Amino acid sequence: MSTSKAMSLRFRDPEQQAAIVAAARQAGVSIQDYILSAAYARATAVEDSFLKAFKDSMDRSGHAFAAEPSTADPTPEQWAAEQQARREMEPGERGHAA
Repeated sequence: MSTSKAMSLRFRDPEQQAAIVAAARQAGVSIQDYILSAAYARATAVEDSFLKAFKDSMDRSGHAFAAEPSTADPTPEQWAAEQQARREMEPGERGHAA
């Protein structure tokens, strides 16, 4: 099985191709290496952005769980009102003929 290291590069825009060729020459690398390096840099930038957003989300979640009980938990009055509202909303068997 033969493995070819050549990439098939086709550009629809000749100006884009000229810009990439010039950038690769300026960097002193082949066009293929330049494109692969750019793709790798882009992929790692996306990954870094995702990981930063994930870390920020974890930090926010940690702060929420570390909050004082009085700021995160309902008061006894709020708890009782919620329980009463649930009882009123639940369809019960009261008032129905069997």
